[in-house]
Amino acid sequence: MAATENTLILETTQGPVTIEMRPDLAPGHVARIKELVREGFYDGIVFHRVIDGFMAQTGCPQGTGMGGSGKKLKAEFNKEPHVRGTASMARAASPDSGDSQFFICFDDASFLNGQYTVWGKVTEGMENVDKIKRGEPVQNPDKIVKARMAADAA
Repeated sequence: MAATENTLILETTQGPVTIEMRPDLAPGHVARIKELVREGFYDGIVFHRVIDGFMAQTGCPQGTGMGGSGKKLKAEFNKEPHVRGTASMARAASPDSGDSQFFICFDDASFLNGQYTVWGKVTEGMENVDKIKRGEPVQNPDKIVKARMAADAA
């Protein structure tokens, strides 16, 4: 698939992961993630919560799951299902508490449908997501070495 202005590339310690972002589903979330990527926010951030058969979560600058960029996003819940490769926004109890943390589903997680903002899908490198070290918290976790928009690298 050709890279577009909505193609996000995560260079992880397990290899590259390409996510096709979906501004048609979550325009506010996609715009904010692009902003954070371009600021280098995700570079060096660990996958702090990785549950086998469920998902790998990242985006916390402290590596604990308690931090963020400091800018809360209004929920953009949509009908896109949580299936293998889905990229969705993590949040606290409040629907409008998403910030910089997101997760990638390893498998079907339909119990999340309609309650979390889906903003993209892995199109390449899912085998690298599968290799991310598991744990809550993860010991010696894998991380995003560098996040970039494909269009910026062209």
